Amino acid sequence: MKKLFGTDGIRGIANIEPMTVKTAMRVGQALARLCKKKNGQTRIKIVIGKDTRLSGYMLETALASGICSMGADVLLVGPLPTPGIAFITSSMRADAGVVISASHNPYYDNGIKIFSSDGYKLPDKEEAWIERAVEQSDDGMMTPTKDEVGKAFRIDDAIGRYVVFLKGTFPRTYDLDGLKIAVDCANGAAYRVAPAVFEELGATVYPVGISPDGMNINQDCGSLYPEYIRETVLKTGADIGITLDGDADRAIFVDHVGNIFDGDKTLALSALHLKEKGKLEKNTVVATIMSNYALDKVLRGHGINVVRSKVGDRNVMETMLKEGCNLGGEQSGHVIFLDYNTTGDGIITALQVLSVMVETGKPLSELAKVMEPLPQVTKNIPVEQKIDLETNPDIKGKIGWVREKLKNRGRIVLRYSGTEPILRLMMEGEPEQEMRDLADEMEAFLKNKLSRMEGNDDPVRG
Repeated sequence: MKKLFGTDGIRGIANIEPMTVKTAMRVGQALARLCKKKNGQTRIKIVIGKDTRLSGYMLETALASGICSMGADVLLVGPLPTPGIAFITSSMRADAGVVISASHNPYYDNGIKIFSSDGYKLPDKEEAWIERAVEQSDDGMMTPTKDEVGKAFRIDDAIGRYVVFLKGTFPRTYDLDGLKIAVDCANGAAYRVAPAVFEELGATVYPVGISPDGMNINQDCGSLYPEYIRETVLKTGADIGITLDGDADRAIFVDHVGNIFDGDKTLALSALHLKEKGKLEKNTVVATIMSNYALDKVLRGHGINVVRSKVGDRNVMETMLKEGCNLGGEQSGHVIFLDYNTTGDGIITALQVLSVMVETGKPLSELAKVMEPLPQVTKNIPVEQKIDLETNPDIKGKIGWVREKLKNRGRIVLRYSGTEPILRLMMEGEPEQEMRDLADEMEAFLKNKLSRMEGNDDPVRG
C-alpha cells in the first residue's frame, strides 16, 4: 500500500505534510536517484512546471534543490498545463517531468505529479520506490560535490513550444475563422496558452479567468463552475464556451444557448466521429464506473464497445494501453486522445470538438444530441477515515437493498475520492425524483453509520 502517492500523485494542504518543503526536497532527491538508476547516466535532466498557486514558488524551489543536490539538472518552465509538462518532458528528451498542481482543488492545496521520460504518468512500482527512498534516513546516501552538483535552467520558450504543438493537433485544412469562443482558464496554468491557441487559429476569443493572483485559482470559475462561462457565452453570443480546470487537463463545454455538457457527451460525439472516419482503434472507448450508462447504450448502438475502468485519468490511460484504444475519458471532463498526447489535455479536447463542429458545419447543441444522459444524483460525504464499507454488515445490507430495489433500471456507485477525504455516492436511473430520494436516504444513513464507526478506537481502514 502506498502512503504518499494517491490516485493522482501526492496531494494535500500546502505547508502541512506531505506537501511540505522537506518532503518536496526529498521527493526531488528520490526522483533524481530513480532516474539515474533507470537510465544509468551520470547526468540527467528533469522538467519542473506548475500552476498558479501561491505555494508553487516554495515547492518548486524545494524540488529543484533536491534534484540538483543529487547531481541532476532542472529545466524550469513556470506555469504551464499538466499536459504541457508531459509534452515538454518528452519533446526535450528529459528523464522525467514534475508538475506542481492540485488540479481542481482550492488554492491552499497543492500536489506533485510525476511523468516518465515518455510523458506517461509514473508507474506504481516507481512511485513506491520513491516513497521508500523518501522514508529512508540520509545516513549513507552518497551526494555529489564540486562540479557534479546539478544546475537549474529556465526554459523561456516553453509556452511557445506548447502552443505550436497544440495547433498541430488541429486539422491543417481547417481554421476557426468566424467562430466566437468563450474560454475560462480558471485563473490557472492555461491563462496564457489557451487564448493564444484559439486566437492563432482564427477565432474571436472572449477569455475569462486569466488574472491569477496565487489565490483565485478555481475560485468560483473553471470546470467545477461552468455557470461562469455560461454567463459569458450568453452575454457575448459566443458559439461555444470552454471551461478548463486549474491545470487544464480537463474541459467542460457550453453550447450557444447555454446548455452545459460534461465529458460523457464529449466522449460520445468524439467516438462517433472517429468511427465514421475509420480512426477509432478497436472500435472501443474506455470510460469509468462513474460514466453515465446512456453512453454505453448510444455507443453500442453504433457498434462501439465500452470498457469500464476505475475512476482517475491514470486508470483510464492504463486501460486504454491494455486494450489498445486511442480514446477514453471521464465524466469530469478528462478526455484522452492518445493520438495526440499521453495524458488528458483540456485544450486538445476542445480542439477536437471544434474540429467536428467545423467539419460538419453543425453547432455543438446539435452534435450533443447524440446522447441523452440518464438522471444522476451525486453526493459528497465528508469522512475522517476511509473505512472499508464491506466490513460493516449494516452498510453492506443497505447497499444490497438499494440494488435490489433498482434491479435493471438504475444503479448505485460508492467510492472514496483518491485526492480528498470524501466518500462519493452516485445514484443513476429513472425516475429522477426516486433517485434523489434514494440518494438523500443513503446519505443520511451513511453519515450516521460512518460517524459511529469513526468514533471507534480501532477502525478498519480501507
